[in-house]
Amino acid sequence: MYEDQTYEVLLERMLARVPEGLDKREGSIIYDALAPAAAEMAQMYIELDVNSNLYFADTASGAYLERSIAWTGITRHPATKAQLRGVFFDSAEAPVDVPPGSRFSLGLLSYTAVEKLSPGAYRLESEAAGVTGNQYFGSLLPVDYIPQLARGEITALLIPGADEETDESLRQRYLDAARRPSTSGNKYHYMEWASQIEGVGGARVFPQWNGPKSVKVIIVDAEKKPASDLLVSQVQQYIDPLPGQGEGQAPIGAVVTVASAAGKNITVSAKVTLAAGYTLQSAINAFKVILEKYRKDKAFAATYISHSVIGSLLLDTEGVLDYSELKLNGGTGNVTLTETEVPLFGSVALEV
Repeated sequence: MYEDQTYEVLLERMLARVPEGLDKREGSIIYDALAPAAAEMAQMYIELDVNSNLYFADTASGAYLERSIAWTGITRHPATKAQLRGVFFDSAEAPVDVPPGSRFSLGLLSYTAVEKLSPGAYRLESEAAGVTGNQYFGSLLPVDYIPQLARGEITALLIPGADEETDESLRQRYLDAARRPSTSGNKYHYMEWASQIEGVGGARVFPQWNGPKSVKVIIVDAEKKPASDLLVSQVQQYIDPLPGQGEGQAPIGAVVTVASAAGKNITVSAKVTLAAGYTLQSAINAFKVILEKYRKDKAFAATYISHSVIGSLLLDTEGVLDYSELKLNGGTGNVTLTETEVPLFGSVALEV
């Protein structure tokens, strides 16, 4: 808005107001008196331009973004804690129960037993919010002494923890709500209901999938991977605990089935040319990070994984100069995804 109000333009305009006949050359008293003021005014216009963008949802950030969309009732999702499955055994390898609220450590992380799932198996909650609690392998050490307990370990990630929602995600939810209003039990309403459960990272809705008034909701977890049975159950209980009875969010008569998306495993292999000073393992690690971001972006948003896009991502990998013989699932074409599938990258085999 104020891009043209530069230091040079402001100084020229100020000097133009000085009467003719006075020395206005660079280094003169008048010039040296006006130059600092022009510099300060240029900085003011820069800050004014930045501040004006903070009042509109498409350009605001941080707390200003939250305030600009607060009237809609849409708020930023806070960081959530990971839910994991822990199993415990005595010295004879028999399942052993632990007191509710027992605390356990794994490396630098701590977990609390919050619910008994079966003899010797518990739902554990990470004490740290965010993705840092998603570590789901390794032996657990009790913080306090527990009689008969010989060992414990985490065996599965039930509901991934998530970091605080980013500005981009919050802005997109606001734009989606404005462009695709959720009301009166339409399909966007079901998507909104599913996303209100902690740990849900996305949803697709299939109306009349099994006859009139039937609705199927397919969900993924916060990592954009197939949801656990626990997460599916929580969404089912929230939307439609008693089919068709209107006991949940769904209207009376709607029979809702919540299910997890299926994972489509995709292997990647290629020959690469490395830049000087880079090792093959470092290139593989960097490529896996890029692939993971691409995977999350394409979950429930693409009908196929593009062979050419994977190639461009490989070229964007630090240390990779060129590649050849790129294959996805052993082939040189795209990998298709059904409406109920999300991509999962398995082995990444690069060689020089």
